[in-house]
Amino acid sequence: MKTKGNKKTKVNIVTLGCSKNLVDSENLLTQLRANQIDAVHESSKDDCNVVVINTCGFIDNAKQESIDTILNYVDAKEEGLVDKVYVTGCLSHRYKDDMEKEIPQVDAFFGTNELPAILKMFKADYKHELLGERIITTPRHFAFLKIAEGCDRPCSFCAIPVMRGKHVSRPIEELVKEASNLAKNGTKELVLIAQDLTYYGLDIYKERNLAELLKHLSDVNGIDWIRLQYAYPSQFPMDVLKVMNERENICKYLDMPLQHATSNMLKIMRRGITRERTDALLEEIRATVPNITLRTTLITGHPGETEAEFEELCQFVEKHRFDRLGVFTYSHEEHTHAYTMEDVIPAEVKQERADIIMDIQQGISKELNEKKIGNTYKVLFDRKEGGYFIGRTEADSPEVDNEVLVDASKFYVRTGDFAQVKITNSEEFDLFGEVVQ
Repeated sequence: MKTKGNKKTKVNIVTLGCSKNLVDSENLLTQLRANQIDAVHESSKDDCNVVVINTCGFIDNAKQESIDTILNYVDAKEEGLVDKVYVTGCLSHRYKDDMEKEIPQVDAFFGTNELPAILKMFKADYKHELLGERIITTPRHFAFLKIAEGCDRPCSFCAIPVMRGKHVSRPIEELVKEASNLAKNGTKELVLIAQDLTYYGLDIYKERNLAELLKHLSDVNGIDWIRLQYAYPSQFPMDVLKVMNERENICKYLDMPLQHATSNMLKIMRRGITRERTDALLEEIRATVPNITLRTTLITGHPGETEAEFEELCQFVEKHRFDRLGVFTYSHEEHTHAYTMEDVIPAEVKQERADIIMDIQQGISKELNEKKIGNTYKVLFDRKEGGYFIGRTEADSPEVDNEVLVDASKFYVRTGDFAQVKITNSEEFDLFGEVVQ
């Protein structure tokens, strides 16, 4: 097939992995367009001659997806469908030397903090005046706001510090400016993200300053919801809960990945907390913020996890009845502390344990959802799909949590708008309702 090399450059940015990667891609998109370079995010058309793949290197499945995507675009390059393939992101940062040898067809590999270097490949300048401005690729009514980069935590299983470096907070003024720009362009919900939200401010303000940041963001005109995604449990700053109670536009929602429940496993995982302190923290959070939605994430099959400890983990889930819960199976990652331990638990046992946890959670979620029938909630609508308008309550983060479905043949709402919805039915992970105003 004829190459597209004689055409004007058009760049397709492909994002894999988490919301933090998505923000990086959005910043690249913003810079390219500011340099008058035609760029799109995850184009469905066959009209781009340059591809930038933003990879994930977190766990085995994510790494394999990134490698498969790179190889697919390398094949497209060899067939003349694209001219250039560039690779950036976590996997590229972590295995750059190896990948350069194994996939020489890729034109260049970049690390996680090399945006200016990527721009140079397009003879583009990094425009510092764009600080706080970002083209978002999500529906415009919600956006992710990355308040810090990197992580100082020593968790045994995690290679994020290797790929993202030490924790670096962004100044409050810069974040308020970005939030204000997003609000002016129609953003109503900010999802605060970082490797560790609760560490925010320690490097630049010499104290945990998440609560102060929340106050400033809460004052931004046009922002109706602010939610916290990823709060580390050890030394959790309790003043955050006070602000959550005081400010109506801060969602009573907290994503706190706990990873495990037994004191022994938490010690092995280097989480800096015990089972007793975890129990006390959860109880204090729920006592301080009534009706808060708690989301957590757990890991099954980490080296050292016995059957007895897994049983205790199951009992922990049953006791605390989390509103939202996800499970990862342990992935044996190079350059982590746990890599020095034997990964002896078979993959099928890891998965079986994960499935058992999710079965427990499915029952909990079903019971919690049934209790919502007859109640009315403020719902933000994300899209229309399959005959339904689909939205979320304050208790639900985009893309990972429950959704509210409204029959489009009976009711009409606009995407990006709020509406009051009375819940009429429920399933394990979804609610059904009717618009009441």
